[in-house]
Amino acid sequence: MAKKSTTNPSLNVMIVVQNGRLAYEAALFAASLRHCSPDFQGRLLLAEPMPSPLWAKDMRLPDGELRDLLIELGGEFIQFESKVFGQSYPYGNKIEALAAMPKGENFVFFDTDTLITGDLSEVPFDFARPSASLRRENTWPQQELYGPKYAETWKSLYDKFGLDFESSLDLKYPDEYWRRYPYYNAGYFYSECPQKFGSRFLEYATAIRDDAPVELVCQTLDPWLDQVALPLVIHSFGGGKDTLSRGLLDGDVSCHYRMLPLLYARESDRVVEVLEEVTAPNKIKKVLKGSEVIKRMVYQGRGHKVRDLFDQDDLPRKEQAIRNRIKKNNFWMR
Repeated sequence: MAKKSTTNPSLNVMIVVQNGRLAYEAALFAASLRHCSPDFQGRLLLAEPMPSPLWAKDMRLPDGELRDLLIELGGEFIQFESKVFGQSYPYGNKIEALAAMPKGENFVFFDTDTLITGDLSEVPFDFARPSASLRRENTWPQQELYGPKYAETWKSLYDKFGLDFESSLDLKYPDEYWRRYPYYNAGYFYSECPQKFGSRFLEYATAIRDDAPVELVCQTLDPWLDQVALPLVIHSFGGGKDTLSRGLLDGDVSCHYRMLPLLYARESDRVVEVLEEVTAPNKIKKVLKGSEVIKRMVYQGRGHKVRDLFDQDDLPRKEQAIRNRIKKNNFWMR
């Protein structure tokens, strides 16, 4: 029988792996990729930071059962240097790790706290027009009573890098409504060359950090720096918000759950089903029980107690309200 053709047979997928929580999340990601995307023929690259003066300790995952499991699930460890961010801004790992990926090859980056829930090979990426996750709230910029408005703030950034601000706007939304302006969640992003994309991402992020426009004087960039720079990078490469059909990533094919209590509280039955299917095999269960959160939420049933606190068809509008209810019932873990 002829093998089923795939849209992206040689796609490189990259996640950042560090000793501790991220490594266990990486195992969940890898297991879900293999389970839900059996036709995936690309590489799963596990990027870990090398020891550096910018880290107080070695962040690499040591040899042992967890590292062996990640390799058995098809992961390939690659190392990158922390030259700019390190411990002072760990979110910068996703920027600096891009330099260690194969040059000129299509890639998708995912945060480790993501599950693959469908066939990634069939997602019709247009790698020449990069994009990123639109699953976000209006977390940045924060509006000050007498400070610059959304348009002034974002325009100052586009002007700083010589980019056309007007063409970035989503004109179906009115002036000063946050969705009109370019803003992404950095939970996933993709492009056609990780080194070109990463070099510009690093250039823009450091320029904003070290010499921000005056319009940002009242804004905090921690932890938002990556998500402030990302729209500018995407725009500079000719990408945008609508280059990928909605409902695939952050939909039928992937879920950026963020934390297991939030997954059980608000994600679909399909996401819960995938999580529990991929964690069920004994050889995986034996390793993942080393995570207190996975042990309690998945294997000891605490996750379903969280789920029982919510009507998934009528969830609180704000994530903070969901968190507060979980915490009130003493089920919050990370």
